[in-house]
Amino acid sequence: MTTRIFHNGHVLTARGFERDACVVVEDGHVVALLHGEPPARGERIDLQGGWLVPGFIDVQVNGGGGVLFNNDTSVEGIAAIGRAHRRFGTTGFLPTLISDDAAVMRRAIEAARSAIAQGVRGVLGIHLEGPYLAPARKGTHDAGKFRVPDAAEIAMAASLDNGVTVITLAPECVPMETIRALVERGAIVCAGHTAASYEQTRAGLDAGIAGFTHLYNAMTPLQGREPGVVGAALEDAGSWCGVIVDGVHVHPASLKVAIAAKPQGKVLLVTDAMPMVGGATPSFDLYGETITAVDGVVRNAAGALAGSALDMASAVRNTERLLGLPLDEACRMASQYPAEFLGLGGELGRIAPGYRADLVLLDAGVNVQRCWIGGDE
Repeated sequence: MTTRIFHNGHVLTARGFERDACVVVEDGHVVALLHGEPPARGERIDLQGGWLVPGFIDVQVNGGGGVLFNNDTSVEGIAAIGRAHRRFGTTGFLPTLISDDAAVMRRAIEAARSAIAQGVRGVLGIHLEGPYLAPARKGTHDAGKFRVPDAAEIAMAASLDNGVTVITLAPECVPMETIRALVERGAIVCAGHTAASYEQTRAGLDAGIAGFTHLYNAMTPLQGREPGVVGAALEDAGSWCGVIVDGVHVHPASLKVAIAAKPQGKVLLVTDAMPMVGGATPSFDLYGETITAVDGVVRNAAGALAGSALDMASAVRNTERLLGLPLDEACRMASQYPAEFLGLGGELGRIAPGYRADLVLLDAGVNVQRCWIGGDE
């Protein structure tokens, strides 16, 4: 049995950051939180006064390390994406497939299944962002891929049996019974890339929609006489909202409004990351078109935003600095709340006995110094 003692740091617990806490890890799980002098047994890991937080969980990762999931639907591709994001504190993620043909979706799901079965570190499932979306809010998605799923495709889309499946769709573009069928098969359904009205969004929530993909972006806005998708998202206490905090996708004031409107714990950080995160080049191809990051902003040839060059450590740092939230809450938005959204809140997202030892050591500038998954670097 391998025992590791993490000590001499600020440890994020349910009470906030605790300076005198030490974390005892055995066989990949936290077994105790102690105070005072750390026990003599086991390997000591000196945190040197840094901040130890739960590993970040990113539910929307299109790519990283030079790899776009759509272009490399393989176990090796998923592993490369995971390695790239681990440098920035991400210990759990959903490889995210942008709208594509059924054959590509099938390969992506099989790759996720195989990656989990083979123990590729960090893979928690898959996110299918489309293709059941609205052409009017397509963003950089190819509307030529959009369609309404039949029974066979519903079964295929929700067929991952050893991980979590998140499916983003436009509720006005699919029958309510389709949403219910996906939910009944275990998928977590989110609204996104949607031109729905408030009433259509409310119907989707009643049918089982659990959240909203990159709130504010690619959806109908909140207006005085037409609340739209954003209004429905902010009004609904039970749903989750992913937000891209990069200073580009959404104005900080709008994000502050969302955080104030939603119950605590219902807003979570996502990156919507593209291959340049942890990669060597600022460009990649999607649907035969070159997408490029200029000054950290990712756009297609038409100038539309096309995902982001954001990593989770930067998202946490931006949440603290742009939104004025304390570091402990910013870290929960990157770990505890995504875990709860995925239904994994009993095993991931906290530093507590019984939880997997997915841990990140930050310095005072919220830069990642070290990262452990299941207690191992």
